[in-house]
Amino acid sequence: MSLTDSPTMLRYLDILLKHGNYTRAAKELFISQPYLTQAIKKVEQQLGTEIIDRQAGHLHLTEAGNVYYQYLEALELQAAELQKKLEVYTQPNQIKIQVGILSSLGIFLLPLFLPNYQKDQPKVKLLLNENLPKINENKVLKGEIDFYIGQNPEAISPNLKVYECSKESYYAVIPKFSHFYRPGVQFLEPESIPLKKLLQEKFILTSSGSAIRRQMDQLFQKYGIIPQIALESSNIYTVVELAKNNLGLAIAPESVIFSLEQGSYNLFPISDELSLSYFIAHRIDKTLSEAEEEFVASFLAGIQQKNLPDK
Repeated sequence: MSLTDSPTMLRYLDILLKHGNYTRAAKELFISQPYLTQAIKKVEQQLGTEIIDRQAGHLHLTEAGNVYYQYLEALELQAAELQKKLEVYTQPNQIKIQVGILSSLGIFLLPLFLPNYQKDQPKVKLLLNENLPKINENKVLKGEIDFYIGQNPEAISPNLKVYECSKESYYAVIPKFSHFYRPGVQFLEPESIPLKKLLQEKFILTSSGSAIRRQMDQLFQKYGIIPQIALESSNIYTVVELAKNNLGLAIAPESVIFSLEQGSYNLFPISDELSLSYFIAHRIDKTLSEAEEEFVASFLAGIQQKNLPDK
């Protein structure tokens, strides 16, 4: 087995480390245990050192093994980069669209329009860059990606052309531990709780840099409150689920809240203070191809048609 046979060796090592046992690893790999053992030993002979620590009950990598594993990962990354560069020659007619979006936002928005778009544009290859909003904004400004999908475009660069849609409200998720919680009720009446007092509760927040977090920080600042933060997460769905399970209060858009299962919590509307809109943006000097124009149109149509439950 060659030292550069990185896909196979990475697979072997990943499964072996997962089980810590040659027999169970070989079974999952659909090869014999002696074959797997000899494959590892052959690499060790080529390297001149052991890569598997066999002294412990659960097999793991030696220090040299860690170095070798990193080498294999680097080869895989280089191979992937080479493949991308060669696509210009191997697939000259393929159209690529690179899109920047926050991972948790993509979970909700992308299924609303991408399937229909790919059905209409089967020759387009979509590449996702799942980063924080500011990183995506910088990438689209530099021309490293084609589009940036996000929330609340008020603060983004004037050098971007923005297509905005779908205003929606925010709700506070109030779990059982809060003294504002009311059993047997799903929705609390608007203005039934003073917002300044509500903001003094313990909160779960999205990570700094997200659009929702920026709005929340502005809200805390408006009321002169230093937030009590129980936990932060980059995923708004994680934030809401933890709030529903009594870790702290959360504030999230209605589309996020109503896409999840109900539970023992109240929903309190704060639409007078916060609202959300989704957008897609590209560089203002970018001339869109037909496929890119269709991509924008599909995004706007899909987001506008999303259905929210009756409240």
